[in-house]
Amino acid sequence: MREYYPLLVVGALVGVISIVFTIAYALIKDKKEAFGFERNMKDGEIVKRLLRYATPFWKNFLVVLVLMIFSIAYDIISPVLVGKIEELVKVAGFELNELFVLVGVYASILIISLLCTYFEAIILQKTGQKILSALRETVFTHIESLSHEQLNQIPVGKLVTRVANDTGAISMMFTNVLVNLIKNVFVIIGVLAAMFLLNYELTLMVLCFVPFIVLFTVIFRKFSRRAYRKVKDGTTDINTYLSENLSGIKVTQIFNREEEKMEDFSRRNERLGKAKRQQTFVFGIFRPLVYMLYISSVLCLFYLGARGYIKGTSFLGQTITSEIIIMFYMYISRFFNPIQNLAEQFNTLQSAFASAEKIFTILDIVPAVVDEEDAIELDEVKGDIEFKDVWFSYVPGEWVLKGVSFRVKAGQTVAFVGSTGSGKTTILSLICRNYDIQKGQILIDGIDIRHIKISSLRKHFGQMLQDVFLFAGTIRSNIVLREEGFTDEEIMATCRYVNADSFISKLDLGLDEVVRERGNNFSAGQRQLLSFARTIIHKPSVMILDEATANIDTETEVLIQDSLEKMMNIGTMLIVAHRLSTIQHADNIIVLANGEILEQGNHQELLKEKGRYYQLYTLQYNKQQIINR
Repeated sequence: MREYYPLLVVGALVGVISIVFTIAYALIKDKKEAFGFERNMKDGEIVKRLLRYATPFWKNFLVVLVLMIFSIAYDIISPVLVGKIEELVKVAGFELNELFVLVGVYASILIISLLCTYFEAIILQKTGQKILSALRETVFTHIESLSHEQLNQIPVGKLVTRVANDTGAISMMFTNVLVNLIKNVFVIIGVLAAMFLLNYELTLMVLCFVPFIVLFTVIFRKFSRRAYRKVKDGTTDINTYLSENLSGIKVTQIFNREEEKMEDFSRRNERLGKAKRQQTFVFGIFRPLVYMLYISSVLCLFYLGARGYIKGTSFLGQTITSEIIIMFYMYISRFFNPIQNLAEQFNTLQSAFASAEKIFTILDIVPAVVDEEDAIELDEVKGDIEFKDVWFSYVPGEWVLKGVSFRVKAGQTVAFVGSTGSGKTTILSLICRNYDIQKGQILIDGIDIRHIKISSLRKHFGQMLQDVFLFAGTIRSNIVLREEGFTDEEIMATCRYVNADSFISKLDLGLDEVVRERGNNFSAGQRQLLSFARTIIHKPSVMILDEATANIDTETEVLIQDSLEKMMNIGTMLIVAHRLSTIQHADNIIVLANGEILEQGNHQELLKEKGRYYQLYTLQYNKQQIINR
């Protein structure tokens, strides 16, 4: 009995460790909600959805599978060859030719395995990048389909993380984890088959450690998933914070709040660091545990092998020789290596699942504003607009528009005035169907806008907003918005039409002048003129100006006013303006208050009524007189 004590000691040690981790797992599992152990999607569901992106490349994966079979031949055959070589060199007077043949076969298998592994990696990387591009395009396209209301609810930093970081983690799963997982399964099956053929006694000994491997893997999977979720949440939080605060860093500097912002950032950074330390701690425990099982199996092999070889005994009819010991030593390494690799790949796998879960959360958001099944295309828009008893609210029950009705005839210029929150900008957003109304109808040329395809509707509108957004690039790219077919002559003619040539012609590079992020190397007036040019060159049927003349210096305002007068002759124009001097020539002025129309008419008619418009105009006129003095 004493001769089996070493084996019992190893078994007791592994058993105690297993009991400890099982208890820890049970305790965590019972308190999973308290520990943030939420599971929104099952692994099977995630894999099923991810495989849809891999299906178009099934031929590539099939080629990889064939190469994989050849590449693992080395793992299966090489221990047998090494064992044969060991037995050969022990024989007195062995022939070198026999040794050379065995070494040649060994080298040939190794070379074939390396070549197959190389081509396998190349194909996987190319395929992974294609899947990554397709996934990123899918996520980005879906984000573009979301309504303004939905986009306002999601931080920009979170969306950036989903498109950039999370898709990258999923790409690693396709290029590394899944294929290697299949490869490792093949290796394990092949190694076990070879071991059984050689000596099933020792094979059964090795299999005694498999239940513990499965147990540790299940426990690690739960802890790892939890740790990765925290890392992903922390990364998203950091990206969101940076996106917002780097955009508003000038405000931080103006109010001298750099230290407070730094402290806030440090707290978020520390939370992310803590999450990553937890992730490292989980992996740092699991990897040594698997290695411990490997060493334990090797020790048992040497003990049983040496005991059987020295005493010349057999067990279950199996005789242990030095050749068998060498082969099994190498096979045990081949058996545990895939498992240890899997432990390392669990990092990538859990990261991919956590990322996929977050990406699918975005993809599962149903766009609030969508085309009807039988929505029509509009080839031409005259510009006749009508609101019929329109009710709208951003928050249920809090009406922003209350039964608003009016009509804009094609070619007319109509202005909306009123205090902040009266519903002016909301009306313009509803016309472009950035939001859907709750009650009533909005008609374009007599057609309900809900019956028109959104893309078809919006292409006939040109919007010029108070906060002009310019993209990093050049003046040319910001005017044409990457659309082909515009010559430099057409672009400059448009710029002259809106008076934007007054500053473009003074630039060294003209239309090729670099535009920095958000156009911060241009003044507000210059950005507005570029916005006008961008709108006019696409020849819209309806033009929308939302506070387009606000925050503009006097000299630039003169240029903009001249541009506005020219644009009034192009088509229907809708204007929201606080400066009533800019809308005196409008065909109709609609005065709003608390989501309702108080009065409407042209400038002179409203002044004669001496109502709300008269009060606003008188107030602005008196204020301007004081400034002029």
